[in-house]
Amino acid sequence: MSFDNVYESLTEENDARWAFGTGFEDPLSGMDTSVPDGLDAAALGAYCLMLGDDALIFSHRLQEWVTNSPELEDEVAVANIALDLLGQARLLLARAGKADGSDRGEDSFAFDRVENEFRNVRLAELGGGHFGHLIARLFVFSTWRLALLQRLESSADPVLAAIAAKGVKELTYHRDYAAQWLIRLGDGTGLSHERMQEGLAEVWPYVGELFTTHPLELVDAATLRPEFDAVVDQVFAAATVSRPEIGAVAGVSGRTGRDGVHTEKMGFLVGELQSVARAMPGATW
Repeated sequence: MSFDNVYESLTEENDARWAFGTGFEDPLSGMDTSVPDGLDAAALGAYCLMLGDDALIFSHRLQEWVTNSPELEDEVAVANIALDLLGQARLLLARAGKADGSDRGEDSFAFDRVENEFRNVRLAELGGGHFGHLIARLFVFSTWRLALLQRLESSADPVLAAIAAKGVKELTYHRDYAAQWLIRLGDGTGLSHERMQEGLAEVWPYVGELFTTHPLELVDAATLRPEFDAVVDQVFAAATVSRPEIGAVAGVSGRTGRDGVHTEKMGFLVGELQSVARAMPGATW
């Protein structure tokens, strides 16, 4: 299978190469990256940066689970989900650099920024814990992001719409994988039920942030909540788990991840993410 440009690879059905990146040094090579009339280029760039950071940071957290998953099949599944999100991050960060006029590439955005310049939601940066924690984070993140990218399939920006269309297929699998494990653990033994409920308790304080619309977002995040709640209710009922009754984590003077205000875990994450690039600046394979 061959493609003349990356747009064809984005829109091609059942393209397994997606999980391993596009194969182009510039992931948007061959695409018309001009910003359509009527769109605010700076706002489009800022929004793509937010979505790209969500994918990049959560992908990094998933990669930490490689060699730590309970079964070999889950090693492969979690690694592939991480690669899917890394592929989304590459395209979205590259789109951000084209849209805002800076022409920064995805490597520059990933490795040349400091902690408070990242714009991901705080849920994406949570880490550690047991497998129940991982499943809770993955289920909430993928359910929310799937609803969001489904809205963006009709974006006025054709580049963002194409990226979203490809992401929807991947996130449908991510959500199903997490939901199946959530049901298996929640409706399993007494201990697995307890661990699953613990995982949900960890992530629930960060759910509200997902549906708080930032001034630079192109989609009203609040409109995603009914769809998210319907999926949660269905899966939780099958898993015999309940929604944790825990208050939301506050921001700092109303500022949260979208504003560059993160948890204490974020600094360590960024340090690890950038360690090789900073130790050997400009190095290539």
